[in-house]
Amino acid sequence: MSRRAQLVEMGPVRLPAMLIAEMPKIGTIIDEEAAALTGLAPVAHDSGTLRRKRATAGGRRALRRVMFQAALVAAHHRPSLNSFADRLRKAGNPHKVIITAVARKRVTIANALCKSRRKWAAATA
Repeated sequence: MSRRAQLVEMGPVRLPAMLIAEMPKIGTIIDEEAAALTGLAPVAHDSGTLRRKRATAGGRRALRRVMFQAALVAAHHRPSLNSFADRLRKAGNPHKVIITAVARKRVTIANALCKSRRKWAAATA
């Protein structure tokens, strides 16, 4: 089964195509590496004893933009991701943090699907 066939139900045609084109190692890397390649991993800007806030940085810009757009839709229309976003909202997280978390969760799911060679299903999320 091709990687595209596994991810086709994740969203619009552009999302699976971008994941495969921009991350050819998807399915062979760990989730933290996948998040870093997408630019959705927190990066520390610490120096000595100074501890600053973490922010997302780096990664592939075009892929990150597509993931953010897909996360905006998924946070409202996918039941499992909607409940995840609601849980973060109730915890008092800002909107951008919630969308970033949903996007990262989708990258993690895509990576796991490619590793296990399974197709996307609503229950997978």
